[in-house]
Amino acid sequence: MPQFLRLALVLALVLGGLLGICAANGPARAADIDDLYKSQTIVTGQGEPNRQAGFKICLDAVLVRVAGDQRLTAKPEMAALREKAGGFVTGFRYRDRMEGIPVHDEQGTHDRPHDLFCQYTPATIDPVLASLGSKPWLTERPRLAMFLTSEQGVKHFALDADDERGVLMRESFSNAAAPLAMQVAFPTAAQLSQAGLDDQTLRSAEMTKLDAIAKKAGADQALSGSLVWSDKELGWIADWRLAMAGKTYTWQVRGVSFDEAFRVAMRGAAQILSGNGQPE
Repeated sequence: MPQFLRLALVLALVLGGLLGICAANGPARAADIDDLYKSQTIVTGQGEPNRQAGFKICLDAVLVRVAGDQRLTAKPEMAALREKAGGFVTGFRYRDRMEGIPVHDEQGTHDRPHDLFCQYTPATIDPVLASLGSKPWLTERPRLAMFLTSEQGVKHFALDADDERGVLMRESFSNAAAPLAMQVAFPTAAQLSQAGLDDQTLRSAEMTKLDAIAKKAGADQALSGSLVWSDKELGWIADWRLAMAGKTYTWQVRGVSFDEAFRVAMRGAAQILSGNGQPE
């Protein structure tokens, strides 16, 4: 092989390696950004008043999704931002939630429930975050393994990946993670058993131990919690734990459905992992 061809081949290989490194460690791909800067809600029909109400909800949702900080929506500046929420939307579309069901009686398409999907761009949302003292959370979001114990009267169990008792809870966890662009996983019964964990020992298990099991379950780290039904609170009392940078964070919610308990879990986890501190 001529010398100049050999040199060209070496340079091409080096350049290719450098490009590969940049791709692995550089900013998120355009498709990832498009997915991050979006949100959705449910509205009644496609009329302008309901659309504007939906835009306000979607603005709240996309700010929390992008920044990972649930506290943003409680800031006083949000009142003025919501009044011009439609101006931040790059594009939107609807999906009829009763698609395929014929209109009947006096019901028209104007009052059928629709999913409203809103798309945004960094150019419109990042300045809003800056005005609120926040910034985008653009690092790769960890997949969380959920370690949960549930107690309702004499019924108690540890949630795992396969138990029929946990079908609705596993689905609810996934639904709670999606608005925050996060994903969840669940340990198998065998993985819990091999680690000597059940619904009693799981509550006091060290987070380092749970983080190790989380990796075996295909996740990056653990989110641990307990649900206890309270007749007095007319709902569940949920306690959550997550470790980051050598510190274990804890937070609680009382008197809620398990769907709301899991939303509190995921919002709290996002707040911690995005560097926004202790959930309230």
